[in-house]
Amino acid sequence: MKLFKYIFIGIVFGITLTKAEIISWYRIYEMFRFQSFHMYGVIGTAIVLGIVFVQIVKRTKMKTIDGSPILFQPKERSTPRYLIGGIIFGLGWAMTGACPGPMFILLGNGIGVILIVIIAAVIGTFTYGMVKHKLPH
Repeated sequence: MKLFKYIFIGIVFGITLTKAEIISWYRIYEMFRFQSFHMYGVIGTAIVLGIVFVQIVKRTKMKTIDGSPILFQPKERSTPRYLIGGIIFGLGWAMTGACPGPMFILLGNGIGVILIVIIAAVIGTFTYGMVKHKLPH
């Protein structure tokens, strides 16, 4: 029963992304070809809302659902790591037509072939975890 709230939020999130066509390969294709503002508008709105929400969390000292404080730890800035990571992420997104969140929504919508992408993403994450200590951070 404790997990119900998370499952409910996930279902609502999945329905929202499906109805907004965020999981549509065609919409992603349009974005990468600069043919439509749809995805840029969604991403831009998400960034603005994220900034506003983080500021609200910081200023009101909001707590998690379990009552623990939400802490933001500053990270060391490294432009090359963000550029390399962004390029890898973007290439994967362009090749598969899905970023990590919508992959599971696509599976839930009955697009079975996305299971190959999910398995590849899990293998990639596992591989990163194995070599992380050898990489410059």
